[in-house]
Amino acid sequence: MPDGLPTEIDLTRPSAARVYDYFLGGAHNFEIDRQLAEQIASMTPNLAATMRSGRDFLRRAVRVLLDAGIDQFLDIGSGIPTVGNVHEVAQGANPKAQVVYVDIDPVAVAHSRDLLAGNELTGVIHADLREPERILAETRQLGLIDFSRPMGILLAGVVHFIPDADRPDDILATLRAAAAPGSFLVISHSTFEDQPQEMLDAQRLSARTATEITLRSRAQITGFFGDWTVVDPGVVHMPLWRPDSPSDVDEHPERFGAFGGVARYDQPGG
Repeated sequence: MPDGLPTEIDLTRPSAARVYDYFLGGAHNFEIDRQLAEQIASMTPNLAATMRSGRDFLRRAVRVLLDAGIDQFLDIGSGIPTVGNVHEVAQGANPKAQVVYVDIDPVAVAHSRDLLAGNELTGVIHADLREPERILAETRQLGLIDFSRPMGILLAGVVHFIPDADRPDDILATLRAAAAPGSFLVISHSTFEDQPQEMLDAQRLSARTATEITLRSRAQITGFFGDWTVVDPGVVHMPLWRPDSPSDVDEHPERFGAFGGVARYDQPGG
């Protein structure tokens, strides 16, 4: 067991969080993760770019929320810390912004706590998205997020790890119900729509990790926003969501295999 890692970490099975870290150029991954990542990459050479596209979408969404006055964020499925994390983006614009990270992977949590040591405006929770009530309770206990005020709930690349049998609609409804009017919900989610067969085959390799991916349609993903108001440009392929420059969008934005969207909780009747 490498020094400093919790003994409960299973290094005999690849971790989705560590595979993701590898594709983003991080250093918090192991040989078994790199082997699976390279197998997936051999089938889908642009997958690293896909991962970066997802991270870029999240950064743009966080900036939009900051512009709307959001100064507290609940990032569920945050993964292993890499450059450009939510707290870096948020606190770079607003030094008083507060962020709570939540992840199921003990490696992601361990490295997050190490990275954030000394940052009193951030917190880390080790929890499963399938337990939204626990996430909300532990977030309240941290005291970093005021649930009576608008917040940003970030679900970037995580809901597709919840199979239909675990009732993701109910999970999302529980999270939305805890938010105050004026809050925002950010979702990016893998899809089978507009995808070549090799991409679908690579997604199926996720069954080898503890977190298999469920691909969903644009309509299904849009449904996760409930009755919140989806902001422009809607639920679209990630590069099309408010790009920093038109040149950032190539001729085939669908090649990244995921939709992204943001919705706002408006006042009833507003």
